[in-house]
Amino acid sequence: MTDRHRILHLSDTHLRHPAVDAEAALAGLLHDARHVPALDLVVVSGDLADDGSAEGCAGVRDQVGRFCAERGIPHVYCTGNHDTRAAFTEVFGSGHLAADGTDRGQAMPGGTCAAVSHVGGLRVITLDSLVPGEVHGELGPAQLAWLRQVLAEPAPAGSVVVLHHPPLAVPTSLIMDRVNLRDGAALAAAVRGSDVRAILCGHFHLQLSGLLAGVPVWVTPGVVTRIDLSTPPRLERAVLGAAATVVDLGGPASPLCHVLHARDPRAGEQVYLVDAVSGQGAADETS
Repeated sequence: MTDRHRILHLSDTHLRHPAVDAEAALAGLLHDARHVPALDLVVVSGDLADDGSAEGCAGVRDQVGRFCAERGIPHVYCTGNHDTRAAFTEVFGSGHLAADGTDRGQAMPGGTCAAVSHVGGLRVITLDSLVPGEVHGELGPAQLAWLRQVLAEPAPAGSVVVLHHPPLAVPTSLIMDRVNLRDGAALAAAVRGSDVRAILCGHFHLQLSGLLAGVPVWVTPGVVTRIDLSTPPRLERAVLGAAATVVDLGGPASPLCHVLHARDPRAGEQVYLVDAVSGQGAADETS
C-alpha cells in the first residue's frame, strides 16, 4: 500500500449534446491520454449526458470503461445538474466501478447517489449535488451528516471527495456564484480537520483552484467545451477544446494537478456566446 495515487479527472462529457460531437470529444481526449503512465483511477465529475438519458450515460461508461479495462483500474462517477438519478443509477449503480465494470461502491442509504469505495488505501467519496431542474448545486443536511460519518475514521492513504458543483467562484464572474454549490460553508465544516486531501469538481468547464477549510479544491475543465474567461464579465463564451486533469496525490507538492489538452484542430472555435445574466445570445465585444 502507498500514499501516492494518480487520478485522471474528467468532467462534463455531455454526451448527446445538440451542438457538439461530444462522443468524439471524449474519444479524442481518451486517445490522447493513452500515454499517461501509472494511473490508479479515473473519475468523471458529473454532467455525463447532456440530456440526462441512460443512453448518454452508457456511452460515457462504455468509453471510459474500455480505457480503464485496458489499464486494470477502477472508474468512478458522480451526478451533475444535467444528469438524472434514475438514469445514473441504472447505468452506474453506486458510480464506483471496478476495472471489469462490477459495482464496488457502498452507496449512501436514502435515495441520493453519494457513495464511497477504496483504491489501494485511498478513500474515494462521491457526493450528489444535483438539484433537479436547477443549475446550482446543494448537498443538504442528510448527505453532509453521512459525509461526516464516513470521515470520522481516517483512511490509510487519506480521502478524496468528488462532486460536480464547486464550492468556489471566480470573483469577476457574474454567474459562477449563482450556479456553484449553495452549501459550500457546510461542506467546509464537514471536511475541516479531516483526512480529505483534495476536493475534485467540474461544472464550470474551466480549470480553477482554491481552498475550502484548508483543503485544496480543483475544478477540471470540461470535455465537451471550455469556457473562455477573456470575454467581458457579463458574457459567457464556450469554445471547443476537450481537456482533463492528472492529479497526483502524495509527495511534497501534493496535490499536484496538471491539465491535458486534447489535440483538436478546432480547439478555440466558438460554440456559443451568451449574456451571462439574461441567457440570451450576445454580440462579440472582445475583438
